[in-house]
Amino acid sequence: MVSHKNYLLFAIALCFSAVILGAFGAHMLKELLPAPSLNSFNTGVRYQMMHGLAIFLIVLLAEMKTLKLGTILGLMSLGTMFFSISIYMLTLNNLWGLTWIKILGPVTPIGGLLLIISWLLLFIKVAKKTK
Repeated sequence: MVSHKNYLLFAIALCFSAVILGAFGAHMLKELLPAPSLNSFNTGVRYQMMHGLAIFLIVLLAEMKTLKLGTILGLMSLGTMFFSISIYMLTLNNLWGLTWIKILGPVTPIGGLLLIISWLLLFIKVAKKTK
């Protein structure tokens, strides 16, 4: 029988790899694939992330009571804000036409890196946890 810990590690690995695959699709595949194929790839990434998070939450509800995750939560929160908000603003800049917003370009990969690090740290933390 697979333990809750193994399901939790699997969920974290799904989320970690979804961030990496999303970056791969956005940067490497957009020049190689036609838009419909890229949209399908991105759908796979979204579903992987959503279900990784769902498995993660289900396991936490079922078993985990004490994990000190303050640093990981901070990194993930900051990474999400940097990544998502910079993309929103850079995308909406097409409507606004504000030249200064382009300085947010380097913020996006920093946010992505923080997300990758936070998932990796969470994986390590859970892997080291003993009952």
